[in-house]
Amino acid sequence: GFLLAVTLAVFVVNALASPYFLNIWNLSDATFNFTEKAIIVLPMAMLIIAREIDLSVASTIALSSTVMGFCAAAGVDTPLLVCVGLGVGLLCGLCGLFNGILVTRFNLSSIVITIGTMSLYRGITYILLGDQALNSYPESFAWFGQGYVWGALSFEFALFIVLAALFAFVLHRTNFGRRTYAIGNNPTGAWYSGINVKRHNLILFALVGLMSGLASVLLTSRLGSTRPTIAMGWELAVVTMAVLGGVNILGGSGSMVGVIIAAFLMG
Repeated sequence: GFLLAVTLAVFVVNALASPYFLNIWNLSDATFNFTEKAIIVLPMAMLIIAREIDLSVASTIALSSTVMGFCAAAGVDTPLLVCVGLGVGLLCGLCGLFNGILVTRFNLSSIVITIGTMSLYRGITYILLGDQALNSYPESFAWFGQGYVWGALSFEFALFIVLAALFAFVLHRTNFGRRTYAIGNNPTGAWYSGINVKRHNLILFALVGLMSGLASVLLTSRLGSTRPTIAMGWELAVVTMAVLGGVNILGGSGSMVGVIIAAFLMG
């Protein structure tokens, strides 16, 4: 309730400060400030509730964008580039699985592991790109990050709304969500209750990686270029959204509604 009140207060203050703030196109443009991050925070919130965290999301975006950039430079047209983007999203999901395997199989700290992979992925991006930028994307590819599906409703924001509803349903209305809370409250107790904690967390890491890949497609399309510094620092913004939305950084509690409101507030 407090977070919603703050968000409404921000809207009121901005509306009084500028007569253009409540313009539908201005609000639509403002959604671009947070949509990609908000897509990543949806599975990240569930991962934090389960007492884990993935700090490599921004570097995963950079690496994914780099792969797409080289494909575009090789002359791949929009339809095939979209397929490559989907493939990169799957690859990012596997990157999430790689983090999850290291964490769950060897009982290592997810913070330590994902800081390591964060440096690894970003380092590979710098090695491949140096100080150059890749910007040979077809004009039609820009629709995914800049296009509108109806009136002022952008494709990015429409996709976020659908995904937010889906993740909220999974967390609050399914056995998977209940298992996530159980693991966050007491992993040992959840294990003895018959929940496969390691497999569950592997799925969460995979979801975070997959959504990072999707965010990379949207961000690259919106910017129209790939640089080694793309999405720099986003991991902290994503975690901040989750915590500001009421997700306990120690796990066990939080709601998807609060996370969504926090995304709007930060945006």
